[in-house]
Amino acid sequence: MNTNQDLRLAVDIGGTFTDVVLMNDAEFILASTKTPTTHADPSDGAMIGLQRVLDHSSTSIEQIRLFVHGTTLATNALIERRGADVACVTTQGFRDILEIGYERRYDQYDVMIDKANLLVPRSRCFTIAERMTWEGDVLTPLDVNAVDELCNDIEQSGVKAVAICLLHAYANATHEKQLKVLIQQRLPDLQISLSHEVSPEAREFDRLCTTIANAYIQPLMAGYLDSLAKQLKGVGLTCPILMVTASGGMTTLDTAARLPIRLVESGPAGGAVLAAYIAEQCGAESVLSFDMGGTTAKLCLIDEYRPQQARHFEIARASRFVKGSGMPVRIPVLEMIEIGAGGGSIANVDKLGRLQVGPQSAGSEPGPAAYGKGGAHATVTDADMMMGYLDAEQFAEGLLQLDSAANIAALTKEVGNPLSISPVKAAIGISDIVNENMANAARMHAVESGKDLSDRLMIAFGGNGPLHATRIARRAGISRVLIPCNPGVGSAVGFLFAAVSFEIVKSHYTLLENIDLPKINHFLDGLIAEATGIVNNAVKGEPLQQRRVAFMRYQGQGHEIEIELPKNTLTVAAIEELSQRFDAEYRRQYSRPVPGMRIEILNWGISVSTEPNKQKTKPHTTDILEASDNVARKITCDLTGEKITAQVYERAALQPSQTIIGPALIIEPQTTTLVSVDFHAQIDAQKNILMIRQPQRM
Repeated sequence: MNTNQDLRLAVDIGGTFTDVVLMNDAEFILASTKTPTTHADPSDGAMIGLQRVLDHSSTSIEQIRLFVHGTTLATNALIERRGADVACVTTQGFRDILEIGYERRYDQYDVMIDKANLLVPRSRCFTIAERMTWEGDVLTPLDVNAVDELCNDIEQSGVKAVAICLLHAYANATHEKQLKVLIQQRLPDLQISLSHEVSPEAREFDRLCTTIANAYIQPLMAGYLDSLAKQLKGVGLTCPILMVTASGGMTTLDTAARLPIRLVESGPAGGAVLAAYIAEQCGAESVLSFDMGGTTAKLCLIDEYRPQQARHFEIARASRFVKGSGMPVRIPVLEMIEIGAGGGSIANVDKLGRLQVGPQSAGSEPGPAAYGKGGAHATVTDADMMMGYLDAEQFAEGLLQLDSAANIAALTKEVGNPLSISPVKAAIGISDIVNENMANAARMHAVESGKDLSDRLMIAFGGNGPLHATRIARRAGISRVLIPCNPGVGSAVGFLFAAVSFEIVKSHYTLLENIDLPKINHFLDGLIAEATGIVNNAVKGEPLQQRRVAFMRYQGQGHEIEIELPKNTLTVAAIEELSQRFDAEYRRQYSRPVPGMRIEILNWGISVSTEPNKQKTKPHTTDILEASDNVARKITCDLTGEKITAQVYERAALQPSQTIIGPALIIEPQTTTLVSVDFHAQIDAQKNILMIRQPQRM
């Protein structure tokens, strides 16, 4: 056993598999594994994976000095409606914020429209007399005499959590804090979320929805995190446990338990962090991150080594891809598009004879039919196996033997017979549809962001990402695809490169021309102090960096543009520079600025983080050598649908400077890379697989 090194461990619990990665202090991955996610208790699968990597690397849990965890538990609880019963408390006269919403229908022509499920029925929406102005002045004091009646209503409703969202609490949180104390005196076991802590921004509907979502999953996540911490402590873990957030940073268990909404999309965020890290390593300034697992596929645009960021997204849309049909959540988050397209995505033929794939997934229990665990549905994994891309004996580190008979039976029954086609053609149809769905999502995401995909490098990972990358790249017009090392557990690897950080976006309205500099500087200093305190709770003594931004717009507009602020105290000269930066960015996005318009700032944002990991080495160009003959396998060509011969390579045996001519399969314990017939693959100095499309071979 090696006892002379400090270890870092990452656990990513996904919808189908739980990924575990063990890395040493030299950033060398000692061991990694994938285990089926145990949905009854997700920590069980994590503990199995933990023990497996420790055994494989001959190390002990006492050597682990950093434990990083990301999970889909928060996301799935919101989507599957498995949270606690919640009530909300708003300012008197504003009981119907949830009913009114944005005062519009997301599809005005659909008479059978399904309204988004916002978790709290009107019967559990309570109010209390109080009022703040938008500037934070007390207009009506909190009616403390009404708290007893409010507590009676809450108690009779039988809820376990309450979301308190009082009008303009982002400007002055005194009444929210006071009300929480009074309620807890009467109902001490109640979980309470406050809007000024969860989402301190203007726009009451979004702020209320975010606070409700936080309260909804808070009992579940607090219980899970406490149970996990106790289990890990019981087996000897002594280091801090850090949780990955939706913005790609890490925070403490205490902060995660208090603000679990920040954990939504934490797994995909780790993948984007990895892609940004690899992009900087390769010097690729324009990247599309593609993460395809067993349940979903996630795509994120990365420019100048920074993933695209957002402050608003929707959960559990009633109508797929339709904006406004889901639950709005307003927190700092890495902006990505996620669709129900993974290895477990179920294929079916509808009543009109149309073949459809996803978004429903077979998950890990029982999983695709090919798993041989009782699954009867045909899935994307079944299609890949039928086309010859998967090795039945080496799949999932050899721990899961694929069942060819069950695979053929499912494809025949679910797709082949209804369409009167062979199982192979059924597999081709499933593959074409799921790949087109993902390529379409990538195109749509790029168009919505005003960006082009054609000159981007696709960095693909996840259990199924390398297998589908070239097929999606071709459809999306991308000519270069990179598969990093350990792609099957890519998001978990990304966790280990994430910085400890915390972000706050808070509303404070001002016109740029009338800005009160001392007041704004004091306001920003307060935000930085708050975020710094949270980061210092996780790491002590490390140098920190900060980033400050203003969300600006022309007066009266509905959408803001993020403009970075100077690192130092704002001055008159800095304000003039800020105006110029806004005009330049507005011109970049909308072709020209609007002269004579006043500029206003609605929100301010700060981020405090540890220093990011720096690249120790850079890739270098080497001579190209032709790969020698290897084992061959018959596969179905993803271009023509014909049977062709593909060379099969063990990734561990590949060396920098080798070239592999498609068609080929590069296998490793946790995934397989398909080098399509119109692609060449090169092994770079970091042992990444770089696949380049060869149009002349099409």
